[in-house]
Amino acid sequence: MVERASERPSRRPPGRAGGLRLEDLPPPDTRRWVARRKAQVVRAVRAGLLTLEQACGRYGLTLEEYASWERLIDRHGVSGLRVTRLQSLRSPPPVEKEPAGARRESIMTARLRGA
Repeated sequence: MVERASERPSRRPPGRAGGLRLEDLPPPDTRRWVARRKAQVVRAVRAGLLTLEQACGRYGLTLEEYASWERLIDRHGVSGLRVTRLQSLRSPPPVEKEPAGARRESIMTARLRGA
């Protein structure tokens, strides 16, 4: 007789989802969120290890913050979660500023003119 996958008992130990365990997640008091930790939380929610509400409660996240992590992973991969990468994705191209010396010179010129 051939067993079907749906009929077989799960070989995954309780408390594990996709090879991820609660012990593998960042601690609840995490303050420094690097890309890897954010990705672990998203992976845990997607695998069913934590519900979205549990993840937000455990880590003090807003729904918007968590949703942005998911969106960035979907669009740019884990590297999209890096703060420096995030800044480059969100910010417009830099505007060229006038050189510091030119600004100082124009202020001095205005003072000499009595303005």
